[in-house]
Amino acid sequence: MAVRQRAAALPTLMRALRKEAPPRHHTVLPSLRRAFSLYDQINIIDSVPEDQLRFQGFDDTGFKVNGVKYEGSILCVGNLLMSWTPKKFSDITAESLTIFKTMRPIPEILIIGCGRYIQPVNPELRSFIRSIGMKLEVVDSRNAASTYNILNEEGRIVAAALIPHGATS
Repeated sequence: MAVRQRAAALPTLMRALRKEAPPRHHTVLPSLRRAFSLYDQINIIDSVPEDQLRFQGFDDTGFKVNGVKYEGSILCVGNLLMSWTPKKFSDITAESLTIFKTMRPIPEILIIGCGRYIQPVNPELRSFIRSIGMKLEVVDSRNAASTYNILNEEGRIVAAALIPHGATS
């Protein structure tokens, strides 16, 4: 009998709780479109130190780095920028990257910018880079420059070997 009284009391209890529930405030949340548009207006990269390399643009013949236009292929390591011999992706060899044999500290990753399109890497070149102790990332030059900016801003030791965007294989 006690079980029946408890079972009968449950619906009464539920009704009482519904009546006493706190009023719901209909707070409007910002739409995702608005939230992302506000996020896009924040430019974190503007607070990078002046001595740090930052790619700001590119065209078919070269790159704009820290406000200066550089023609042709470039090789970047940390905050060091050099002109680089290869004119097209097929010119990249172990010999063109021998600077990494003498460099200390060794960059943790080498980003190769292939020009307009991603190209397959020669197995000998891949094994040479691995033998030095670096990881390899091969992407188009536009994405290579962006990746370099992000990793360099994080303070990681990174290198980039970039062929101009308009170079053909």
